[in-house]
Amino acid sequence: MPIASVNPATGETLETFEPLDADGIEQRLARAEAAFHSHRTTPLAARAGLMRRAADLLDEDLEAIARTMTEEMGKPLAASRAEAAKCAKAMRWYADHAEELLADEYPAPDDVSDSGAARAYVRYRPLGPVLAVMPWNFPFWQVIRFAAPALMAGNVGLLKHASNVPRTALALESLFLRAGFPEGCFQTLLIGSGAVEDVIRDRRVAAVTLTGSEPAGRAVASTAADEVKKAVLELGGSDPFVVLPSADLDAAVRTAVRARVQNNGQSCIAAKRFIVHADVYDRFTAGFTEAMRALRVGDPMDEATDVGPLASRQGRDDLEELVEDARTHGARVECGGGRPEGWDTGWFYEPTVLTGITPAMRIHQEETFGPVATVYRVADLDEAVALANDTPFGLSANVWTTDGDEQERFVRDIQAGGVFFNGMTASHPALPFGGVKRSGFGRELSGHGIREFCNVTTVWIG
Repeated sequence: MPIASVNPATGETLETFEPLDADGIEQRLARAEAAFHSHRTTPLAARAGLMRRAADLLDEDLEAIARTMTEEMGKPLAASRAEAAKCAKAMRWYADHAEELLADEYPAPDDVSDSGAARAYVRYRPLGPVLAVMPWNFPFWQVIRFAAPALMAGNVGLLKHASNVPRTALALESLFLRAGFPEGCFQTLLIGSGAVEDVIRDRRVAAVTLTGSEPAGRAVASTAADEVKKAVLELGGSDPFVVLPSADLDAAVRTAVRARVQNNGQSCIAAKRFIVHADVYDRFTAGFTEAMRALRVGDPMDEATDVGPLASRQGRDDLEELVEDARTHGARVECGGGRPEGWDTGWFYEPTVLTGITPAMRIHQEETFGPVATVYRVADLDEAVALANDTPFGLSANVWTTDGDEQERFVRDIQAGGVFFNGMTASHPALPFGGVKRSGFGRELSGHGIREFCNVTTVWIG
């Protein structure tokens, strides 16, 4: 079946591609193996030069790449530009810091004196070709945050991108080739999901990383485990956004809107469940609802658009089912709750606020991938912590409080890979990113991310 690039704002098919056949996959796997043998011994300074060149090319091509992302998955054009710029920043960060992050580690002599070693140290060595199974929602950033550290560590990359962003996937391959990375260092595999298992099982593939849905994560992790290969998973999230009485409510409302509708609401780390203390519930909910209602839904190519379409018809249908289930079980629709008028083509959905959520509703436990927010009232800090943790996911959390004791309570008790106080959850190259529970395992970014796909080698010299 052809792989199609479809504009979600219009439903128009932009371009189709034939997936790789068995021979095409074999050629790319052989190329990756050959490239690894040379790339792994390339000096770090040379890798850094190539990575900086790739970042420069990305800056030069920013407008064209941004338009491709918007055409393929529907995010507002300004958001696509920001995503491309963030990628260039991360590439330069790893070019600047990889040497120190991968430097040999020497324990204190006294700590190993009884081991019989005259000298002992730890070296980080690359594993080999790494398969990256990546999603459509941040089609450049999700890939770069894997590729930049992996390539700097001496690994090579094989990208199986989401099937609805094939032009973006090919642009990524072209970027690294034009920057001067040897052929085979980074390749796009235009294949369907059914071909992924065989690629993971291939002896030349050393490890796999996936960002995506929980079912996809289970399938990839199961295959990797069966082959005894390293895996990193970043799966879904249902991040809480907790507002306590000491919060700056105006700032909390402004940030809550951005945190919910970033990327048209299609982000694993978007705030989705708004947990508000009773003392400030009415004021927060009124301000939040008013601001969500005021957002402009429309053509993502229009600079004035706040919220574009969902990336697929199926995504919109799934969101509609969740909202309808909540409404049927008694949820109150404060704003939105349907398709916007005047947008009969494309897969648009109104920014929506729901209150009166109960455990009987699917939306209480399932991830909402679109501009739909659920707001809860809690009586105290204990209830806020319990509700924040009442989810199968554990990616990140936002908490609004200026009270140091309350902040420490959330750092101690929140079941998530990150907690952000008085601001919006975001990823940054210098900070580790990942989750717990059904949000996955392993870490991306920072020193933790670059070492995920390294052989942590003990060197002992007698």
